[in-house]
Amino acid sequence: MKYISILRGINVSGRKKIKMDGLKSLYELLGFQNVVTYIQSGNIIFDATVKNKAGLKTKIEEAIERKYKFHVPVEIRTNREIEDIIKNRPFGPVDLTENGTKVLLTFLSSKPSEDRVSDIQKYAVTPEKLVVREKEVYLYCPNGYGKSKLSNTFLEHKLGVEATTRNWKSLHKLYELSV
Repeated sequence: MKYISILRGINVSGRKKIKMDGLKSLYELLGFQNVVTYIQSGNIIFDATVKNKAGLKTKIEEAIERKYKFHVPVEIRTNREIEDIIKNRPFGPVDLTENGTKVLLTFLSSKPSEDRVSDIQKYAVTPEKLVVREKEVYLYCPNGYGKSKLSNTFLEHKLGVEATTRNWKSLHKLYELSV
């Protein structure tokens, strides 16, 4: 089965440094095949015979912690799940050149409570948009993600779950690399 793992918070501001070739080697040592990395932010596409995503997540997180001596949250989705995420986008078609960095997806470690989902809506200030679906948050930040209050850390805090965010361009590239 083809998987995409998305690591949270590596190679940001000189913290939690992990070189992608080292990460690729680690995944291969774990028995994964056809391992491909994409950019330095911790995106890895791989094949595995295991169908238990929770088990894969634990295996990868523990291996990273053993090798690098720090914890890195990992989110895993199949390439079919990524395809569904792209197809079911709530904001209509996305021009990757014009809006590829203004539309984002936040991957959540678990489904947040309905109360928290309801509460967070008030923080999406027009023209921003925020849609929570199961374990994903779709964001539209037309003035730039860096200027938005809807940062990854903010979403984690308000939703009460671990999260990691990728822009739409990166999400599309991850899907392309996984097919």
